[in-house]
Amino acid sequence: MSFQIDRGLFKLDFTDHHAILGVPVDAEFKDIRKRYLRIAKGLHPDSLGTESTTHKQQANEVLSKLVNPAYEKLSQEKERIEYSVLIKLKGQQALRMQDSLEVYSELAKQLSRASDVDSSYKSAISQLAEQQYQAIDQAIELTAQISELNLIYLMRKAGKGEEIRMGTKPLATSTSSQTAGTGSQNTAGSTGPLTGGSVGGTSRSALVEQYCKRAEDLIAKNQFAKATLELRDALQIDPKYSRCHSLEGKIYLMQGNVKLAGISFDRALKFNPEDPIALDGKQRVEKRSGQASGATQKKPDPKATNSTPPGKAKPGDPKSGGGGLFGGLFGKKK
Repeated sequence: MSFQIDRGLFKLDFTDHHAILGVPVDAEFKDIRKRYLRIAKGLHPDSLGTESTTHKQQANEVLSKLVNPAYEKLSQEKERIEYSVLIKLKGQQALRMQDSLEVYSELAKQLSRASDVDSSYKSAISQLAEQQYQAIDQAIELTAQISELNLIYLMRKAGKGEEIRMGTKPLATSTSSQTAGTGSQNTAGSTGPLTGGSVGGTSRSALVEQYCKRAEDLIAKNQFAKATLELRDALQIDPKYSRCHSLEGKIYLMQGNVKLAGISFDRALKFNPEDPIALDGKQRVEKRSGQASGATQKKPDPKATNSTPPGKAKPGDPKSGGGGLFGGLFGKKK
């Protein structure tokens, strides 16, 4: 059974454990545990009764590869706290790229413009969670719809309740039911988490390029901190995108940090040896490094090269009476 999900928060290379368990993103642990026990009981072979062997195997796979890992993550207090911080950041990231994201389910579309965000969100989650694991073959689709709700809810919270205007497509075009191993889709199982491939139907390079353009605009305004945040978000999507590294190097260079600039330019050239920003930046780094090296060289000490007191000739000087050719011949009285 394929566990691919390529919608909602999963689009952001993020495993949505709340969606897997069918609980709101702000659920307390007692509610998470209660929900988990209910799912585990429903998927247990004893609860399935006369269901076919194939159906029981599928239920066991869903429990062991999907539900249990999600509960294990959210049941540990430290991990749950870190996860809650990260999921809010994902909401902020999604808000910035809302023009590139798409939702498919009608409930998510309704939530994007609902006046009472919290009430509509909790009601929609409850509605989908009630059906989520009743039919195993629908579990992945319903989990994807819950993740879309989580995505919209986090975006609206990040946007202080403002309506979300993003791309939408009919649910029939969803890719969540595609088979494993195709394109950039990802599979969840014992080997790793569920993650998304391309984002919002847009290629990774096109999406990352949007971040780079925003970063360049911010660099032009000397807003380096904000530009750096844009580039870091972009590198989360594609760590090997050379332009991100070269722009990062440009920021370091403009701030006078030649060493870090050189490291960033080297990374950019590693992924694209013809990156123009990195090539130019590398030359500037080498030039500045050379200037710094020349400036720190020890200058000759005038006292070391000319220790003769002022007004006195050095030994061997023709004017000296005690040395040299003329000194030897005429320096002494007879």
